[in-house]
Amino acid sequence: MARQIIHTERAPAAIGTYSQAVRAGDTVYLSGQVPLDPATMQLVAGDIEAQIRRVFENLKAVAEAAGSSLAATVKMTVWLTDLAHFAKVNEIMALYCSKPYPARAAVGVVALPRGAQVEIECVLYLG
Repeated sequence: MARQIIHTERAPAAIGTYSQAVRAGDTVYLSGQVPLDPATMQLVAGDIEAQIRRVFENLKAVAEAAGSSLAATVKMTVWLTDLAHFAKVNEIMALYCSKPYPARAAVGVVALPRGAQVEIECVLYLG
C-alpha cells in the first residue's frame, strides 16, 4: 500500500520531524495540531476558546487538503493542560463534527509544544 504525504499552507507547517498528515489506503492520520496561526507560526492571541477554535480550523484545513473533511473523523485524541477546559472542547467540537461522533480520548498533560493549552490529532476514514 502506497502512502501519500498531505500538506497545506492553510495549516501550520510542521515544527519537527513529521508531516501534517499521511494517507495510507483509505485512512488519513492527521498529526496533532496546536493553536498556531499558519500565517505567523505564532500561538493565537486570546483565551482557551480561541486556541481550541484555531486547532479545529487547522485540522479542518489538513482534512480538506486530504480531499475530505472532519466529518470523516473516526478517532480523535485531545490533550489539555487543564482538563477543566474539556467542556469548551465539547462545545466547539460539535461545530466541526456531527453525529455520530468519532471515538475520542482526552488526556491531561503538564505542557504542550510552544506553550499551547490544547493539542488535537485525529484519524479520518475515507472508505
